[in-house]
Amino acid sequence: MTAELGAAEDLTDAQLARDPALFSAIYDRHFRDIYRYIAGRLDVQAADDLAAETFLIAFHGRDKFDPERGGLRPWLFGIATNLVSKHRRQEARHYRALVRAGAEPATDSHESRVVSAVSARRLQPQLAKALMKLTRGERDVLLLMALSQLSHEEIAQSLQISYGTVGSRLSRARKKLRTALEDLER
Repeated sequence: MTAELGAAEDLTDAQLARDPALFSAIYDRHFRDIYRYIAGRLDVQAADDLAAETFLIAFHGRDKFDPERGGLRPWLFGIATNLVSKHRRQEARHYRALVRAGAEPATDSHESRVVSAVSARRLQPQLAKALMKLTRGERDVLLLMALSQLSHEEIAQSLQISYGTVGSRLSRARKKLRTALEDLER
């Protein structure tokens, strides 16, 4: 088994996807990024479940993965985004709760983190309100870029949309957020 894992490090994601015995290497390579993306979209508890479900779906659908259509990482983010979409009502409730709650008390004891948290929390309700005003497509593109640092090409692959659509959705989302934040400063 150790030889398998050693060999797995040298294999591409596409090669690993085809071999069910080595699929755990895909999990090891990509779980953290998928988890952080989902946690940024929803919450930590949902991220635990949905990140695991992402890899379960990928494992069962590994024969559908086509490396000609794009990389494994964007494919996994596409699965994760679809799972987040299924939980859209939970996401909307989460954003509405943030808007109602306003600033939350700092939970970290380190002074620098507290200062950063207070500043971020001050804007959190307004940012949540602005995110709620985005279309689903705009929000998906923006958060895939902001939370997962995916490229335009990877986002297009993840959402199965054109490269140009990614750019236009991102541009509209940024403009809407900029307008919302400028309105706060007035």
